[in-house]
Amino acid sequence: MGKLDESLGFCNSSFMSPVRRGKELPIYNRLPVLRAERGMSRAALAEAVEVNPQTIGALERGDHYPSLDLAFRICAVFGLPVEAVFGREPFTPLSTQLYRE
Repeated sequence: MGKLDESLGFCNSSFMSPVRRGKELPIYNRLPVLRAERGMSRAALAEAVEVNPQTIGALERGDHYPSLDLAFRICAVFGLPVEAVFGREPFTPLSTQLYRE
């Protein structure tokens, strides 16, 4: 398991990439939408994947990327494949996909 980073309030090496969001190859996610659909708080998701809620917040804001292990654990909670939760392109709202003209 990673070493606790007291200044950030979460374990750093096991759960998130040390690389911050890149301008050329960012990783987007649907975490806030998926949590809202399921009525799940950041704390509940964090508990389910065994990280601090601050870690979930940092991922949602795009401040950090998840490790591959953490990405798989998050996807397992939602029962979705990785590409449904994380991607290189911004996700469009479902309403946009349904009501295109």
